Amino acid sequence: MPDKKFVPVMITPFNLKAKVDLDAVSTLIDFYLAAGVKGFFANCLSSEMYSITEDERLQLTEHVVRYVNGRVPVVATSSFGLTIEDKAEFTKKIHDTGIDAAILITGHYANVEDSDEILLRNFDKMFKLTGNIPLGMYECPAPYKRILGTEVFRTLLSSNRFVYHKDTSISLDSVKAKLEVVKSADSKFEFYDAHSPNGMYSLQMGARGMSSISGNFYPEILVWMVNNATNPDKQEEVKWLQSEITRVDPLIHVAYPMSAKYFLRKRGLPVRTISRATALELTPQQKQTLDEIYDSFQTWCEKLGTRPVDVASLLLPKVPLDPAI
Repeated sequence: MPDKKFVPVMITPFNLKAKVDLDAVSTLIDFYLAAGVKGFFANCLSSEMYSITEDERLQLTEHVVRYVNGRVPVVATSSFGLTIEDKAEFTKKIHDTGIDAAILITGHYANVEDSDEILLRNFDKMFKLTGNIPLGMYECPAPYKRILGTEVFRTLLSSNRFVYHKDTSISLDSVKAKLEVVKSADSKFEFYDAHSPNGMYSLQMGARGMSSISGNFYPEILVWMVNNATNPDKQEEVKWLQSEITRVDPLIHVAYPMSAKYFLRKRGLPVRTISRATALELTPQQKQTLDEIYDSFQTWCEKLGTRPVDVASLLLPKVPLDPAI
């Protein structure tokens, strides 16, 4: 059975001029990898992809691919543009950065009032315009959340173009039905649940992994969950941890991604509380809530025997390679 994976939906650090801070991105990648993640989702909603330019989306994704340097797979959202042709063109551009799969937002292929037939027709057109580029599906909450029904999901999988799905349905019944479809799909297809309160359940039902915003707060905890959800010797701890993750999940969504940036900065990472998606500052009450969750995170690590990433060691000056070697 393939290893389970935690794949973070990457946030985008900005400098004091609200420009993408690529040095901070590199440190963030080091942090995620030290936590044990097995992939990256770049240029996603957590990355504030709707608030950065097309050039920045490409620059950011290219930097992630180059810095990761093949250590784990990288995927990125690609379905930008007014027309299907525009979306296909940008998909080719971002695929050329070296990503492992180009992710298509389901809400980009039909308006909210459109039928599933229109959605499937537009996806089919996209397939024809993108050659053999490996694709993924993303039920992104913006511009609106287009949840795929089981039969639509089955039809899309039968195209043999998809290798990845990020599910945001929240409904365990929906997740279970889709995972039944996945059983007959190509073994390369990977199903990820975005809803942290589903984690234990979807992993035990056969999901390949998790890809939730909680990984931008405490990735070590999510890595522990994907590694142990199906371990018969760890079920007591798994159930306890799932209850804890579920308890704090609504709280970390408040003022996100600013909440994640505050939390990561509290952990010592060079991530400023600067966002293009929101100009609002965190309130004192929101900061206090996040401080309390940070204390809970420390307790979780102690109970599970998991050491938090030593962020200070990631910030040590990197010794340049001797050109004579």
